Amino acid sequence: MPDLAEAVKYAYASRQPGAMPTFVETYRATVAPADCDHLGHMNVQHYFAAVGDGMFGIMVRLGLGPDQIRKRRTSFAVVHAETDFHRELLAGDVVVLESTVVKLGEKSATFRHRLKNAATGNIAMSTEFKCVLLDLDKRQATMIPDDIRAAAAELMGNQS
Repeated sequence: MPDLAEAVKYAYASRQPGAMPTFVETYRATVAPADCDHLGHMNVQHYFAAVGDGMFGIMVRLGLGPDQIRKRRTSFAVVHAETDFHRELLAGDVVVLESTVVKLGEKSATFRHRLKNAATGNIAMSTEFKCVLLDLDKRQATMIPDDIRAAAAELMGNQS
């Protein structure tokens, strides 16, 4: 049986060009009246709060839940974000965040998130977060381990 490093290499080699990434639900909530501003729609800070919570959801999927963060002393940290707002969200709307991995480097990963209105399926906000795997003690980027790399490769649209 091949070791994990070989499995990761195979996963990358077998990735189909143009394969669609797999989005997973990483957050769900109802927009509260307190989340809305004087314009009557959800304030921008709450969009980013949803994505911030969703990042922890996708890290669990990658094998980097709270226990592993404490044990390994590493976590993904955002270093760049690009965001588009497509539609308003109003008090009472149920929102769902779907997340995936779209790019993987040696020390970085790019995550794509889309915040949707659960009732309509319309995307209200989409964003990409480029993150580094941060060593929490040294406070610097560190190599992404093979097990996290393999889990990320599964979301990136690999065909086995």
